[in-house]
Amino acid sequence: MHCPNCKSKNLGKIGTNQFYCWDCFIELSLIQGRLSLSQVEEDGSLTTLDDLFDESELRVENA
Repeated sequence: MHCPNCKSKNLGKIGTNQFYCWDCFIELSLIQGRLSLSQVEEDGSLTTLDDLFDESELRVENA
């Protein structure tokens, strides 16, 4: 799996079906074969980045 934002494979697992990209600092959640991307804000809240990507970029094969 690679990050749809920066194309890096430098992902760490932070929970069940949750990952973190160490290169562009976003959180990825895998839900029913689809990635949901979020930016972690200073206060710890998450802001969705899904609207910045095409559906095909967020789909994960063999998930």
